[in-house]
Amino acid sequence: MSGPREYGRPGADAADRALDDALALANSPGAGGASARPSSTDPLVVALGHEPGGAAPARTPAPARPAADAVPWPEARRIARQVGRRLDARALPLGEDVLGMALARSLVALTDLPSFDSSAMDGWAVAGEGPWRLKGQVLAGQQRSADALLGGHAIRIATGAVLPPGTTAVLRSEHGGTRSRTDGEWLHVLAPHPAPRSGQEIRRRGQECRGGDELLPAGTLVTPAVLGLAAAAGYDELTVTMRPRVEILVLGDELLDHGPPRAGRVRDALGPMLPPWLRGLGADVTGVRRLVDDAGVLLAAVVGSTADLVVTTGGTAGGPVDHVHPVLAKIGAKLLVDGVAVRPGHPMLLAGLPSGGLLAGLPGNPLAAVAGVLTLVDPVLRTLSGRPVPAPYAAPLTADVPGHAVDTRLVPVVFDDESAARPLQFTGPAMLRGLAAADGMAVIPPGGARAGQETAVLDTGALAPAWGSGT
Repeated sequence: MSGPREYGRPGADAADRALDDALALANSPGAGGASARPSSTDPLVVALGHEPGGAAPARTPAPARPAADAVPWPEARRIARQVGRRLDARALPLGEDVLGMALARSLVALTDLPSFDSSAMDGWAVAGEGPWRLKGQVLAGQQRSADALLGGHAIRIATGAVLPPGTTAVLRSEHGGTRSRTDGEWLHVLAPHPAPRSGQEIRRRGQECRGGDELLPAGTLVTPAVLGLAAAAGYDELTVTMRPRVEILVLGDELLDHGPPRAGRVRDALGPMLPPWLRGLGADVTGVRRLVDDAGVLLAAVVGSTADLVVTTGGTAGGPVDHVHPVLAKIGAKLLVDGVAVRPGHPMLLAGLPSGGLLAGLPGNPLAAVAGVLTLVDPVLRTLSGRPVPAPYAAPLTADVPGHAVDTRLVPVVFDDESAARPLQFTGPAMLRGLAAADGMAVIPPGGARAGQETAVLDTGALAPAWGSGT
């Protein structure tokens, strides 16, 4: 990792003046901008090494660092997981709005489940051995059970109804029949069915849990099944970790927002792709802005953002219009990850902003940007939102995959028979054709991997739009 820096470049003085003007405008009263000076009370700023009240880091020109100095891919993911802190928790009404969020505290049983002895089937509650004399019926929803059953008696009962005291079993409707006699209505077992065993078709109180039992631990993702369990357990609200607010800044003069690409212009693929993808990771995408390649415009957008995470696309390399590094240096941001030894996606970065937020700089090429999401954005969002990290899995490859000498490769793969991963073509940094057909992204170590060799696979399905995506 390296500290804040600027590139030495022709015309730097003029560019510096433009950035100074933009920063002054962004921080002027009523501009909505955040101060560039680190807050002495912000734990993230202090943790990142800014001394309270200290001066901004010295603006020493530095060359673009060599590829060999890039952070190894596993280390970059580790740093991304550890930066930031889990966001605040809030009790929200039980419903679709909390789907896809993480439980901020464990879900504890409020009472026994079931909370009373009940019938598991439509039929008859019986006491003792048959035949049984019928004594009426009890329906689901009645707040009190029928009178106690005496031996040799039965009562018609619905699924979920409270069992009368004295019940020894429930006889299913299809297993019994009734017969009228001079002394009343009688129930008997229909052949060839056996007489019900003691306890048959009875749901005993506390069979699923006892009051005070932990049903689910903190960090559990709220799915439809979790909503159902919480409702069954008597919850009207769930305490969940709030979604991280994410703002996406799509950079590039060459981008088109409609129509086919043409000479010198390409369609913006990241503007449509990233918002639903990040929502699927638990983010609340507050805005998507397309910015021209102008350092002052970018600086004002970054300083003025109130998001927990700013995601930029493009501008992270060292070209004449790549302004992300100079802007971060200008505002005193701290570079946590500056280049990752991964292909595609090498010129990605992660920075701590003086405001306390984070910025993930993704490459502008679409597949390279996806590599940045998998490497940096996914771990950051999981930490902020308290969401669990997916269990890793590995699969053998069906074919050799060439590797980079020192960098990890991320390669789209598909599972044809659910047992082995077949590498796909179209893996260039600007290509999405392979990813669109993929079931996952294989992690190819430096030097490559041979057919039959097991390799880790990142599940891109987990990154698809999920419940509670905020759409």
